Amino acid sequence: MAALWGAWRCFRSQPGLCRIGRALSSGKSEYDLLVIGGGSGGLACAKEASQFGKKVAVLDFVDPSPKGTKWGLGGTCVNVGCIPKKLMHQAALLGGSLKDAQRYGWNISHPVNHDWSTMAKAVQNYVKSLNWGHRVQLQDKKVKYFNLKGRFVDAHTICGLAKGGKEIAGAQEYGITSDDLFWLKKSPGKTLVVGASYVALECAGFLTGLGLNATVMRRSIPLRGFDQQMAAFVTDYMEAYGTRFLKKCSPTKVKKTEHGRLRVTWKYADSGKEKSDEFDTVMWAVGRAPDTQTLNLEVAGVKTNPATGKIVVDAREATSSSHIYAIGDITEGRPELTPTAIAAGKLLARRLFGQCTDLMDYDNVPTTVFTPLEYGCVGLSEEEATGRFGPDHIEVYHAFYKPLEFTVAERDAAKCYIKMVCSREKEQRILGLHFIGPNAGEVIQGFALGIRCGATYSQLMKTVGIHPTCAEEVVKLHITKRSGADPTVTGC
Repeated sequence: MAALWGAWRCFRSQPGLCRIGRALSSGKSEYDLLVIGGGSGGLACAKEASQFGKKVAVLDFVDPSPKGTKWGLGGTCVNVGCIPKKLMHQAALLGGSLKDAQRYGWNISHPVNHDWSTMAKAVQNYVKSLNWGHRVQLQDKKVKYFNLKGRFVDAHTICGLAKGGKEIAGAQEYGITSDDLFWLKKSPGKTLVVGASYVALECAGFLTGLGLNATVMRRSIPLRGFDQQMAAFVTDYMEAYGTRFLKKCSPTKVKKTEHGRLRVTWKYADSGKEKSDEFDTVMWAVGRAPDTQTLNLEVAGVKTNPATGKIVVDAREATSSSHIYAIGDITEGRPELTPTAIAAGKLLARRLFGQCTDLMDYDNVPTTVFTPLEYGCVGLSEEEATGRFGPDHIEVYHAFYKPLEFTVAERDAAKCYIKMVCSREKEQRILGLHFIGPNAGEVIQGFALGIRCGATYSQLMKTVGIHPTCAEEVVKLHITKRSGADPTVTGC
């Protein structure tokens, strides 16, 4: 793929400052803080630094996807991640609620159909309002915004690159990414999602919930990095929910048919056999790669992990070049989550320009996978706890449960499950909590505070639950995996 870019001249700064200037312009600009990347972390850091009276600028430019999709200020979360994903997930949940409503006495006219265009327009308009809001906030805080790509000329000089010429040459012939899915104006129709990351499963889940034919093709395990028992429950529920799974296979060929559909051929890893099927859309969800090569980091002395391309940082978010820092998804070993990037960005600005010495704590960060049956977790997975402490030094409490809301609606609750991983030491400190069920993020968020404060199993068991809620089931866990007893707990 190729793109043409217009050039910008860069002006060398004094040590500790970053300076940029436009070609053929006599003006020179120096900044106390120059942020490359207008995502959640970068914007948070820039706005926080401005509160200390510092001169701050943000450089942000989005390369269009191979299909030409582009978006505004705010980064992945706002434009092609958390926000549009959660809204489309909500659209799918509303479809399920319409089915439940009939059991609760509501008369629903049939057939019930979903209009993709109406949903997409509403979601996209909201995202655009957030783009505008971010620009207004930067202006209000006197942070200078440049719609440019940043590139190091030396350790203290940044060159801003302005786009010019033809947009994209040699774009990928077939397929889209999740970036494109959120900006489609028309329904994707029968869709193949290649990959089994949380993005892949979330997209396939809401597509199924919207009444579309969705298939997930996965090469290996689902939700890598998450607790694998929980991951299996998530995908098992999705299969029962209507999502098709092609397991242990990889695509080998995509060909456009004379009718305009895409015929995908895939091969199974175990048998080597090939099969094929036709789809309206093929979405690649095989992960994001950090775009660090274009930054010219070598001239600034910034080291990256050759295997991942991510920037290596220390506990202070400092790179191998002492005055250059990195936060967010681009950093090695950090959670790829918006809240951590925002918190890290604010703390970095406070350390640089205030009297703060606090470091970002990346342990026990809660998160949720917004699949049809949501999965929320905080702390260690069972595999991580076993590897770190040994199987004889952990205790796992678990239970199935039935949400009260599922009873009248006669919904399947077979995969609603809670697991708590604890140390076997006397106080049984909670190492990890995992929850599959409705509103998983809301449930886990509350318990995350206790776990960060060192909550123990005995303390949790003394906590009075709110009745009748799904969260209440967490404080009723009493059966261990080690005991071999039946973990089923029925709702009331």
